[in-house]
Amino acid sequence: MQRLGKQTIKFDNSVTIVNTASIVGPKESQGPMAKFFDKCLEDEFWGEKTWEKAESKIIKETVNTAISKSGVPAKEIDYCFAGDLLNQCISSSFGLRELNIPFFGVFGACSTFAESLCLGSTFVESGGATNVLCATSSHFCSAEKQFRFPLELGNQRPPSAQWTVTGSGAAVLSAKGNGPYITHITPGKINDMGIKDANNMGAAMAPAFVDTLITHLNDTGRSASYYDVIISGDLGYIGKDIAIDLALAKGVNLKHNYTDCGVLIFDKENQDTHSGGSGCGCISTVFSGYFYNQLKQKKINKVLLIATGALMNSMSSQQGESIPGIAHAVSIEN
Repeated sequence: MQRLGKQTIKFDNSVTIVNTASIVGPKESQGPMAKFFDKCLEDEFWGEKTWEKAESKIIKETVNTAISKSGVPAKEIDYCFAGDLLNQCISSSFGLRELNIPFFGVFGACSTFAESLCLGSTFVESGGATNVLCATSSHFCSAEKQFRFPLELGNQRPPSAQWTVTGSGAAVLSAKGNGPYITHITPGKINDMGIKDANNMGAAMAPAFVDTLITHLNDTGRSASYYDVIISGDLGYIGKDIAIDLALAKGVNLKHNYTDCGVLIFDKENQDTHSGGSGCGCISTVFSGYFYNQLKQKKINKVLLIATGALMNSMSSQQGESIPGIAHAVSIEN
C-alpha cells in the first residue's frame, strides 16, 4: 500500500469485488431500481414479529446470497465487516451470529458501507486476509422508531426529510479475481457545520461529502472528470444540490457525472419520499444492485463511491447538539 497526500491509500495489488447482493423492502420494490435487486419483499416484517428481527433477517439473507453468488465458500471468508443504524449494531450482530466468520461490527451511520469496504479492502491488500465480506442494512420502521417518532403517531414529515431505505447490500472482496477493483480509499474527517435539524440530513452531510471528494482529488492528482460517475450515499435532493454548489465554489464541477443513491432509489413524485432515500441500506443496495452490474458489464469503468453519514443519535438531538457529518470514498475501476 502507498499513502497519498493527507488521507488517501493507493493499493498496489488491487482488491477485486467478486460479487454483490441486495434485498429491499416493499417501498423500494416499487421504485425505479426494483429490477436490479436480488429480492424484493412484499412487507416490512418478512414473517418476523418485529421490524428489528426483520432487519436482521434481511442482512442475513443478503450475506448468504452474496456468498453464494461469489462462489467463495463461507469457510474461506476470513473476516466480516458489517453494521447498521440500530443501537450497538444489533441487526448485523444478531443477523450474522450464526455465520461463524470473525466479525467486526462497524458504525459510520449511513457511511457504513463505504467504511466497511475501506476496512475490508485494507485487510486484503495488506495480506491479512484473502477474502472478506462487507455488508450493511437499514429498515425504515426500526429507524423511525429509534431516531424520530413512533409510526403510530403519524407525524407530518417536512419536505427536507428523507425516507430510510429498508434493505441490505453486501459485497465479497478478494485478493484474487479479474475486477472490478478497489484501487484507492480516502477515509473522511468529521465535519460539523452547526446544523441541528434532524429532518435535514442532506444539509448536515453535504459538507463532509465535498471535503472528502476534494481531498481525494488532491491526493490522487485526479480531476472529477476522471470518473465515469461519482456517487454519493444518501444526500437526497436537497443535499445533492448543496454538494454541487459547495464543490463548484471550490472549483470542482459535478454537474455532468455526479448522482446520489438517495435520489435514484425512489420516485420522488409518485412515492412521496420528499427529499429521497437515506440509511445504511441506501448506497449498499443501489451500488450492489445497480452500479456493480454496470461495472461488470463495462458500461462504466471508473466509479468514485462516497458514502455519507450523520453521526448523531436521538439523545444528542434531544440535548440540542449539532449533527456531525462523515464521508468515506472508495475508488472502483476496471
